[in-house]
Amino acid sequence: MIEWAVDGDTLHVTDADNAELTVTGDELVVDGSGEDIPRPVDDTIVVTTDELRFPHAVVYAFSVGVEDGHELDPSGEPLPLSPDEYVVDIDTEIKSYLRFSGAATIAKTDDYEEIVVSFPERTRVILGVRCRHEFPAGTITVPDSPPAIAEAITHMAGSHKTDGPDRSYPTLRGHPSLIERGTELKIPDCLRVATPDHGIELVVPPDYESLFVTAPLAYYLQATVRTTDEVLGTHTGAAPNRPRLRIPDRGIDVELAAMPDLEGDVERLLRKTFFLDCLVRNVGPYGTALAERSLLEALELDAERLYDADPRERLAAYLDVPYAAIKHRLPDWHLSTYVAPEYDSVETLPFLLDRLSMVYTPRTSELEGQELVERSLADFYRGGDPGPARQMPSAKSRASGGQVASVDIVKPDLRNGRTHGWLADGVPIDVFKSAPEAYHNRLEFLERASDATSICVVLNDPEMAGEHDDVAAIYRRRSEELSMDVTVAESLETAELARVFEDDHDFVHYIGHCETGGLCCPDGTLSASSLDRCNAQTFFLNACGSYYEGRSLIEKGSVAGAVTFTKVLNDHAVKVGSTFAKLLVHGFSIERAMGLARRRIMMGKDYAVVGDGTHSLVQGEQRLPTTATLEELEDASEKEYLLTVDCYSTRATGSYYFPHTETNDYAYLCGNESSFTLTASELVTMLKETEASVIYDGDIYWSTELWPRFDR
Repeated sequence: MIEWAVDGDTLHVTDADNAELTVTGDELVVDGSGEDIPRPVDDTIVVTTDELRFPHAVVYAFSVGVEDGHELDPSGEPLPLSPDEYVVDIDTEIKSYLRFSGAATIAKTDDYEEIVVSFPERTRVILGVRCRHEFPAGTITVPDSPPAIAEAITHMAGSHKTDGPDRSYPTLRGHPSLIERGTELKIPDCLRVATPDHGIELVVPPDYESLFVTAPLAYYLQATVRTTDEVLGTHTGAAPNRPRLRIPDRGIDVELAAMPDLEGDVERLLRKTFFLDCLVRNVGPYGTALAERSLLEALELDAERLYDADPRERLAAYLDVPYAAIKHRLPDWHLSTYVAPEYDSVETLPFLLDRLSMVYTPRTSELEGQELVERSLADFYRGGDPGPARQMPSAKSRASGGQVASVDIVKPDLRNGRTHGWLADGVPIDVFKSAPEAYHNRLEFLERASDATSICVVLNDPEMAGEHDDVAAIYRRRSEELSMDVTVAESLETAELARVFEDDHDFVHYIGHCETGGLCCPDGTLSASSLDRCNAQTFFLNACGSYYEGRSLIEKGSVAGAVTFTKVLNDHAVKVGSTFAKLLVHGFSIERAMGLARRRIMMGKDYAVVGDGTHSLVQGEQRLPTTATLEELEDASEKEYLLTVDCYSTRATGSYYFPHTETNDYAYLCGNESSFTLTASELVTMLKETEASVIYDGDIYWSTELWPRFDR
């Protein structure tokens, strides 16, 4: 769902996922919508101007009817377009296209903050926009039957918008249809029609463990999933009940390991196929100067042929590539989710496939001795000399005089992945503890129209005013750049606090105490379970032992939130709260924001996320949140710095990023880090032009706040 409004020379476009696009034009005239454009769009807007300004983005220009395009040079050289009819692809958070006739020049501003499309005279332009998120198309009903689940997984692959290697772009994979439990299998006709048959089969044993683990591979390959009891006897071999990946008309039958080793086989196959698609797609119209592309030549893969090949031929070529030949070049996988392999969990599969998460079976063990403390200290950002400020503090606890709820924490057996979700029993560390309700709640919030992001900061203990002042200032500064309504409240009684959670807020930041009875108020405690409905989309309960209250808010309607497991020190809470706030309003997902923020303190494992941790409160100007690590090089003849850039998103796997250094000519796949040796002046320029969190000297900073330290 796309909404747009005009304010003077500025056009504001928003979608249902809280993404924003601001386009400014010189004496902009908007003539309405409805014009056609040869690209997949949700809406079109006709404007007349001689200049349009967009947020920084990757840009391609195509003459109408011609497949080959021109990319705007990432290093900053303008792209002149001679008179013709064009479609310009601008890869902003809300996907944008321009169609116009005539000449134009596309350029980046000197600070790389904006893209400027200028015309020699006032020109009529059709702006097409497309929401990156799509609602699920239809619902499949499944009984408690593995063969029925297999067929449902087959039809979820119909949401892809292409069967070529461009499916590795996140914008070309739609949200799979929903699954609900019922007494018989029901698949809507529209979903049957949309499901391709590429002649690729994934045959798995008729058990939920195998079906769940292989679902991401089947979804990405658009494979037909069948159970071994259905096809028993159709192939020979010593282990007919083993999982198999088959391309029958090419005589390919790859035997996979049985559980639990099947998890490793699926991971390797999916990561390899996805990575090679990312390389092969680079010869298509949306190619760029990708740092990893040279690997294709070393592998002797013909990208031109494979780009145009059918899915069977392309997969057959990929299967011939040894995993060891690419293992060292694979980007880190963005997300892994640990799911209880049972019928009750099946409704969460579409949401996990939408994020292209790996799916694993959950396994845990007990934490031994001081292991929780040791793991917290291992994650803590340490400077060269801890100094008094980083010694174990004796500061005041955030706990009140009442009893704080205790949580039995366990150690998860985590496999590959940057971010980990948990959809099973137990409360593990280092994961976000999700729930089926969280994903369905997210869909409900997407359907709500909102002109601005609503943030409410609640201070329910005057002694904690330090965090209150910090975070309120952060949210208000950000509201100058994005559409945000920020309100603050103090000393709310139980009925007033209940109304805050029941009102339509996008984010509630609670600062105060929490006891076994609930969140503390001047007149008692508010139990989240007593709410009729929670309409706060996301939250942070920065209070001691708030885990169970956070879980209740998810059950009552929220999507995700940050909580604590136990008592936390007040100065620690202030550090975590202020950093979390800054990352959240710059587009970081809740889990990633909390993961970075809690590493500022020595006992960061006391903080966690409940609900769908991949959810973002807002989408920043940059679609892909960036983190950098900065180190001073001691042996250099002049003062130099090593800057390592890390860019990835749990929502947009398959994207790439372009670091803006003076000497860099390459883009990098998200999940692969890039490193640069920079002088002080080069570092200042990079930090000015890159909106990023920066880990430096044992702490975390925002790039725009850090660069003045080096501007000497």
